[in-house]
Amino acid sequence: MRSIIFFDIDGTLITEDARRFLPESAARAIKRTRELGNLTFINSGRTAFNISPAVRAVGFDGIICGCGTYIECEGKLVFRSTLEQPFCREIAALMRKCNVTPVYEHTDGYFFDDKAPVTDDLRDFLRNFVEDGIDISRRVEDEAFIFDKFVIWVNEDSDFELFRKEVGKHFSIIDRGNGFYENVPLGCTKATAIGKVLEMYGIPRENAYAIGDSMNDLPMLEAVPNSIAMGGAECLYPYVSYITTPIEEDGIENALRHFGLI
Repeated sequence: MRSIIFFDIDGTLITEDARRFLPESAARAIKRTRELGNLTFINSGRTAFNISPAVRAVGFDGIICGCGTYIECEGKLVFRSTLEQPFCREIAALMRKCNVTPVYEHTDGYFFDDKAPVTDDLRDFLRNFVEDGIDISRRVEDEAFIFDKFVIWVNEDSDFELFRKEVGKHFSIIDRGNGFYENVPLGCTKATAIGKVLEMYGIPRENAYAIGDSMNDLPMLEAVPNSIAMGGAECLYPYVSYITTPIEEDGIENALRHFGLI
């Protein structure tokens, strides 16, 4: 019976610094496990347009994006969670009332709000997007405004109580630390997507593996019996069955070798 491995991207497959370094050992290990008949899937909070060509070029059997809101298998879309535009506009108005800084994420791009507080983190995001050639011109006022999920930064003047009360009715609120929150429609997680993929391929859960590095990976890691934290991701250590070496110390390759997947 073949196995299946789910990989986060940032901090797992590639470094989170400006280099976005993807170790050759990781690409080599993924290629080898596929040659042995195992399946490999990206499982990322990023939406589909933001999976870089360099990551795709490694070679995967499928891609889970937007924390389970989008599933692609062997190049074909098999699941998509969508939000209606009027609801998206209601959320955008609420974010202004809460005085937070949002970035709205859609399958094919980002939307920004010029009326939101500008933070250093947002400036860093925009700078990185420009360097990556990502369009940053879209705004909430655009006729095409719509999103699949969104993130926010809070500040000392934010009404976080209102945010949590109202957003929590419709979204899972994931605390990414340092005042940064990821918001995913209820019913969609990295774990629910894993369940759909396992059912689709008829692979038992005991043959599923997941590798991550941050708290938004926790649903994915708790969804499989073979959970792996990257070295340095101390926040995940209490929840996983194996801790591998850091990303630049052949963490992916060492993890796959430990479980006999290469």
